[in-house]
Amino acid sequence: MSKRIRVGVLGVGSIGKNHARICAGLPNADFTAILDVNPDVSQAISREYGVAMAGNLEEFTEKVDAATIATPTPAHYEMASFLLRRGKHVLVEKPITETPEQAKMLVDLARERGLVLQVGHVERFNPVLSILEARLTRPRFIEAHRLSPYPFRSLEIGVVLDLMIHDLEIILHLVRSPVQSVDAVGVPVLSKGEDIANARLRFRNGCVANVTASRISPEKMRKFRVFQENAYLSLDYQNQSGEIYQLVDGRIVRESVAVEKDEPLKRELHSFIDCCRRGGEPVVSGSGAAAALELAIDITGRIRQGLADLDRTPVETPSPQALPS
Repeated sequence: MSKRIRVGVLGVGSIGKNHARICAGLPNADFTAILDVNPDVSQAISREYGVAMAGNLEEFTEKVDAATIATPTPAHYEMASFLLRRGKHVLVEKPITETPEQAKMLVDLARERGLVLQVGHVERFNPVLSILEARLTRPRFIEAHRLSPYPFRSLEIGVVLDLMIHDLEIILHLVRSPVQSVDAVGVPVLSKGEDIANARLRFRNGCVANVTASRISPEKMRKFRVFQENAYLSLDYQNQSGEIYQLVDGRIVRESVAVEKDEPLKRELHSFIDCCRRGGEPVVSGSGAAAALELAIDITGRIRQGLADLDRTPVETPSPQALPS
């Protein structure tokens, strides 16, 4: 497809407003429509970028060739399937859907219609990841930390589906081996779902990954470390910087990696429009995102089971004889 793409944004709240900002400046694309349940937010975005406000999903669909969905997760499946059935390309924010079954239906629908289904695992477009991929051989141990202050958004899901899923998708992409076992712990602090979680993954090829996510940290941290034979790679996604430690002639040599900094979301949306125009598989496909979702749900289930078991554990009260006199 060589024509300019008409692109719109569904949901222009805390995440979607950044989609709108970038869509307004995309080459080979015209920003033609937005839709949001909040009329005040819609009007502000409409005025700022001169984009039409659709009154409903049907009207929105008529104005676009492609759309990004930045609504809360429970609406992802309904909106994405509506658009795909009407022949529109879709980029949906992560997690792709609420359930792996819904994700599979979207993947099948996009494949049947020959449409692009891309998922917003934006960290795959962070420039530091290309540095890692260029130096990666056979990862043996991976450590990921993703911490943030309390977001006051996306509270319909826990921190595993909100934050950890970014690193889970990257790890599955890098390791490319079936998960053999999962250990997970987590606790709710300010939300109904878990606000801090840790998962330890063992893969069939021997690689082990230790993944921590928190949304109750006083500061942000997004670090990713990979250990492989004779080398240790340390990446800082937030600052877009990296270091490589290698064993050279019997001593450890540290090398700072030059990274051409750029906004990952801008790169992601540019890539989406390019896929819509030229065809081809997106960097983060629906099937790849579905695998990350399935793993995240497994981890969440184990956390909930662990908390339920803890609630059922009787508290032992010491006998009077055991108390100090």
